[in-house]
Amino acid sequence: MDDVTRVEWREWGQAAFDEAAESDIPVLLSLTATWCDHCHEMDEQTYAEPRIAANINDRFVPIRVDADRRPRVRDRYNMGGFPSTVFLAPDGALLTGAGYLGPDGMRQVLDSVGTMWEAKGEGASRIPRPLREDEPPAGTLSSGIEESMLGQLTENYDEVAGGWGTEPKFPLPDALEFALKRDREMALRSFDAVSANLLDEYEGGFYRFGAEADWGGIQHEKLLDSNAALVRAFSNAYLSTGREEYQKPASRTIEYLTTTLWNADADAFANSQAPGEGGSYTLEASDREGADAPPVDPGVFAGPNGLAVEALLTYYSYTDDERARRYAERALETLRTDLLEDGVATHRLPEADESAESLERTPLLLTQARTLRAALAGASVLGAETLDDARAVADVTIDRLRDGDSFIDAPARGTGLLDRSLRPLDANVAFADALVDLAVLTGEERYRTVARETLEDFAGASDRFGVQIAKYGSAAARMLDDPLVVRVGTQAGSDLHRAAFRVADHEKVVVPNAADGVDRGTARVERGERVSEPAETPEKLSEQVRSLLE
Repeated sequence: MDDVTRVEWREWGQAAFDEAAESDIPVLLSLTATWCDHCHEMDEQTYAEPRIAANINDRFVPIRVDADRRPRVRDRYNMGGFPSTVFLAPDGALLTGAGYLGPDGMRQVLDSVGTMWEAKGEGASRIPRPLREDEPPAGTLSSGIEESMLGQLTENYDEVAGGWGTEPKFPLPDALEFALKRDREMALRSFDAVSANLLDEYEGGFYRFGAEADWGGIQHEKLLDSNAALVRAFSNAYLSTGREEYQKPASRTIEYLTTTLWNADADAFANSQAPGEGGSYTLEASDREGADAPPVDPGVFAGPNGLAVEALLTYYSYTDDERARRYAERALETLRTDLLEDGVATHRLPEADESAESLERTPLLLTQARTLRAALAGASVLGAETLDDARAVADVTIDRLRDGDSFIDAPARGTGLLDRSLRPLDANVAFADALVDLAVLTGEERYRTVARETLEDFAGASDRFGVQIAKYGSAAARMLDDPLVVRVGTQAGSDLHRAAFRVADHEKVVVPNAADGVDRGTARVERGERVSEPAETPEKLSEQVRSLLE
């Protein structure tokens, strides 16, 4: 029994569902996260209430799942945030669900679900729609997709507070990067709003979101993946503007990631930092210095670490910042050595009470996409020998997760609804966009073909995509118009290679040590069929870029 909640939580697995089937009672699934303040609050106020706990223990099979550690469970049962309080039939089908429930709300729901189960049994359950749809709405890529996405951003832009949408207000790094190249004024005003409202000026790092339209009601948790994505976005804003107000948030966040979120034992980045007790983040700097630091979840996850590697190398490529390079190299080495095997990135490192053998090695689409991005950044920025890793990750993903012309999130197997596949749009777009770069860096057109077919598989619904999927617009544009490519006939780190990254287009691809048609000591700029004259100096390279883009 959990000493805090009094509920006799089971682990996720077939045994718990078999118990529910044998007892003919529903499952109560509690989806939580270590960084989730409301999850801890629900434990202390709801699950710790003796009569509620007794009711749950007697009439349900309660299962507790950490959402970060079991992403497939999270993606199938998430009720829109954490905690998610989900009631299931013994076969895993959904009965009903909610988010946070206080004691009174929980009593009502327990009675309602109990009565519903007694009256209807499994007849009351259902399979969520995303798990019932077999085929996405395919279509043709066109320039209208990019225009439509820009229209979505313009329509949802908050002229007063910056950013997009009303409440809650998330930073949306993909939307920031999309707008940066297509509506600079809207983008920079939104960058300003994110840094003014979500950046922790004292310790660095970005808070997760503001609960209110004006960015008020800040949720003070800090997650590795969202911070890494914002480092990349602010680095690209710095590339575009050359202004310190965009470089500084990236730098301060890298400092935070490489100190507070650095897991020295694993030589990689930890997953998250909780808000902490007593509102420590709201204290003045002098008071925060003496306050206990909010707890850090030391878990090391492949996907967020891959995103962090890409972000730090992006910053390094624009600034020559050695701290960013060193920590990116260390995390990349851990990713390659301890998490990557035969093209499959294991979701996370084993923790203190686990063995590596106890963790399932199965490809997860988003983890594969972010690992691929890390390997590509290593090859492009550092000249590291990571292209073979990139090929292996791409090939395994294509072989094992491609279903039709796009990708499922993971092999369809496991307990409950894990035996049904999801086809996540965001992960498909991330993987397809990475394949475009892989095709350029390897010269293998097959990757570009898969990328196109993946994007086309969703194109029929592209006019309905929200601003959260802004990367679809940029990925489609890079596919139709071809990305800007700079091939450099020198090793990584040369003046010419460094200048290639300073070209003010963050969607470009830089190929170091290029041999195909590039003379040693020169660089060449390409966009589709257009190819520049060779450039021998950084200044000449800048001229060739301007000439090609005119």
